[in-house]
Amino acid sequence: MAMESPTADTVDELESYSSLGLTVPHSQKDNADFPKVLLLLSAYLDKTVKQNEKLLGSSKIKESTTIFHGQRVPELSIKLYTDRIFKYAQCSPSCFVLGLIYMERYLQQPNIYMTSFSVHRLLITSVVVAAKFIDDSFFNNAYYGRVGGISTREMNRLELDLLFSLDFRLKVNIETFRSYCLQLEKEALAFVLERPIQVQAANGTTHLICNSSADETCKVKLEQERDFKLFWANTCRAVTLVFNDTVIFSAAGSWHAMNSSDDLN
Repeated sequence: MAMESPTADTVDELESYSSLGLTVPHSQKDNADFPKVLLLLSAYLDKTVKQNEKLLGSSKIKESTTIFHGQRVPELSIKLYTDRIFKYAQCSPSCFVLGLIYMERYLQQPNIYMTSFSVHRLLITSVVVAAKFIDDSFFNNAYYGRVGGISTREMNRLELDLLFSLDFRLKVNIETFRSYCLQLEKEALAFVLERPIQVQAANGTTHLICNSSADETCKVKLEQERDFKLFWANTCRAVTLVFNDTVIFSAAGSWHAMNSSDDLN
């Protein structure tokens, strides 16, 4: 049977994914530049935050405080925070599109708005949930907490709150995923990147901690991860036994399945 030629819609879809940087081969993941989707996502979130804060400041709408609200606005801009997550969490670029979908589903609840006080925690939590749902390998919450500048306990609480709010419905159909990709591209020219507004909050949780110490810990963990990959690949090759040109035993397996349960010290 002859293979069907790709349709125009399929070609446009692939071009869109490629333009956003969602099609980076896994073998090139460690050396890949920051994909375009990070810039567009952070700009979209920045724009949405400013619109929400303008709305809340000019109306009598009462915003509900959520577990994602911090005591103060983090000094790290949304753009830098997004890049930080990609750099250290090592998740696929698609997780950021999926994370955006989860964020907007969460924000459908009454009187809940994404502002400078909540966007960072909502972002790290949504991307972490997305990575655990679609990626082959992922870290534990102790590590993700250090990436996001929060404690392990808070990371756990944020993840559970998001999951229950979404009713654990994490599946996203291809049409929805595609529509979010196209929407990000369409709005790209209108995006203006600025630092979050510096204001204070009366209630909330502790502020985010993203410093050189946390960065060094993340770097060490990533180096350990890469060393483990190399060790496991070499081990699998070394213990493969061949008898009369027939492979009778192989220790090949999934390195990340063994490594994802390791605790971060």
